[in-house]
Amino acid sequence: MKSTHFTILIIDDSPTDQTLIVRAFRRNDVTNRIVCLDCGEEAIAYLNGVGQYADRTRFPYPTFIITDLKMPRGDGLSVLENLKKNPEWAVIPTVVLTASDDPDDIKKSYMLGASSYFVKSKGFDHLLRQTKILYDYWSESETPEVDVTGKRLKTESIGRLGERFAQGETEDATRAHNLSR
Repeated sequence: MKSTHFTILIIDDSPTDQTLIVRAFRRNDVTNRIVCLDCGEEAIAYLNGVGQYADRTRFPYPTFIITDLKMPRGDGLSVLENLKKNPEWAVIPTVVLTASDDPDDIKKSYMLGASSYFVKSKGFDHLLRQTKILYDYWSESETPEVDVTGKRLKTESIGRLGERFAQGETEDATRAHNLSR
């Protein structure tokens, strides 16, 4: 289900890159809220809604994340690893946008759940194209619904294709349903 809100979270330690990415989105007529953070530790605090990020009205849960890889105080791989460890967050489309074209960085990013991997362009026109592609794609894609804290809304799998993949509380209901057949 498409999100009724759309907040882009950009994690990049370079204020210049943050400004260019935001400018590229705005030049592509993206009017959604964009939040910029400068390290993985801050991003994890934001996702957890702790400290200054506890107020989800001021700091809404991200619908889409763009992260750099190489940053002090928590790199992009740490962000991806943290997202993957939390099933509630693992559904957030997360794109790596970095200067690194190292094959190991690319492989590790995908292994940790990156939705896609882009190498930062050398020019603003290419960045405009990249941000347009990303926004158009993710704003049209169906993603699981979440509440304002980022928690996935429950769905009913019994009798549906996804029934065999039930998790958590639904697992007991699915087991009971299968036994009653």
